[in-house]
Amino acid sequence: MKPKQYDAIVIGAGQAGLPLAKKLARAGKKTALIEKRWIGGTCVNDGCTPTKTWVASAKAAYMAANSAALGINVKSFKVDMSAVKKRKDHIVTHARDGGTKNAGQTPNLDLIFGAAAFTGAKIISVELNEGGTRLMKADWIFLNVGARTFIPDIEGLDEVDYLTSTSILELDKVPDNLLVIGGNYIGLEFGQMFRRFGSKVTIIEKSARLVSREDEDISAEMRKILELEDINIQTGSQAVKFKQSKKGKITATIKNAGHEKKEKFSHVLVAVGRIPNSDTLDLTKTGVKTDDKGYIKVNSKLETNVKGIYALGDVKGGPAFTHISYNDYTIVYRNLIEKQHLNTNDRPIPYCMFTDPQLGRVGISEYEAKEKKLDHIVAKLPMAHVARAVETGDTRGFMKAIVDKKTKKILGAAILGQEGGEIMSVLQMAIEGGITYDRIRYCVFAHPLYSESLNNLFMRIEDQ
Repeated sequence: MKPKQYDAIVIGAGQAGLPLAKKLARAGKKTALIEKRWIGGTCVNDGCTPTKTWVASAKAAYMAANSAALGINVKSFKVDMSAVKKRKDHIVTHARDGGTKNAGQTPNLDLIFGAAAFTGAKIISVELNEGGTRLMKADWIFLNVGARTFIPDIEGLDEVDYLTSTSILELDKVPDNLLVIGGNYIGLEFGQMFRRFGSKVTIIEKSARLVSREDEDISAEMRKILELEDINIQTGSQAVKFKQSKKGKITATIKNAGHEKKEKFSHVLVAVGRIPNSDTLDLTKTGVKTDDKGYIKVNSKLETNVKGIYALGDVKGGPAFTHISYNDYTIVYRNLIEKQHLNTNDRPIPYCMFTDPQLGRVGISEYEAKEKKLDHIVAKLPMAHVARAVETGDTRGFMKAIVDKKTKKILGAAILGQEGGEIMSVLQMAIEGGITYDRIRYCVFAHPLYSESLNNLFMRIEDQ
């Protein structure tokens, strides 16, 4: 079979691959977009879109249960998990179908559903979902195949009906007793979510604290917030053995400080990290190099060691965020088609963890500032001192910013509070524009917004 010649082949229709393929096709490049599952990648199908719809439902349940303090007495309410799932499925399907239709109607773009792998230098074989095989080649090849849940090697785990961040989204009944393995972003979002749906939730984390990549005060406050919702948090702990009974009950042996104990659960969610899908591509056939974890190595322009082959999104390692994947696409497209000279050096890495309240983060942390021995100032304001938070009845968390003492420029920010991601974005724009903290201190914000309290946050510096 002779390979069909394309100008560009994009493998994976995620948040980088899909827009890149469409833009290349519209720029006159004959393009093939190969997707083995669904258009939209993890974000649309089992990441951002479905989980945030569930977060919204969980928030509604929380508000119903805690509205008495606002003078609204909800006598009783019921979580209809099948309705929660139905709403989520509708939103996901709408987004997925829209993306599929749009791609299919793009001139110069062949949308192909199947599993792709290299068979030679820049030659791709596709095992079609509908049956059969196609061969194709191109001078430009873009790899956007994403990542999947890492399953740790724990005795008996492979014999247990465990859940991942993908399979848990198919539940239409609330688990009675959920064990979450992993106390980072995915684990905390799902743990809080299902506690609000009505599950008894235990979160175990191998590290000494939750979200260990964050500053210690963030970790401590996050733990406090979750424990106020009766979530059982066990740090410095790890599951060492699992056993499932014939009736489906799961017994986990949990080790902490050298001591082991057995606990029973109805469900187990594995959320200890993700691994790249590079192993599906047979990269040795084309010479593309990966690191020891399987992430595809790229330079600052996202090109691999093989000229003309690029890796975008989670498969290349680094920050695994939708917005980073999308930015990868814009860099590659503008460089190749618009002849710009963009790279990934020093680009901002904002992110938001969608616990309630949110954690919005951008720039360097206090820990990183200390590690780099920067002459810095920390401004911190409890949400209890934020007028909008007091008025809405939710004063959990705090605002925090790291400032360069000499230049007065903002180096980083962490906002753990309601609308934390939105407030963080205001400070990101200040960082991008080189706006100093003292200008924000006296800036006129509309009252009474959360962002207005950035005045008060930076006022704290004057008191130091």
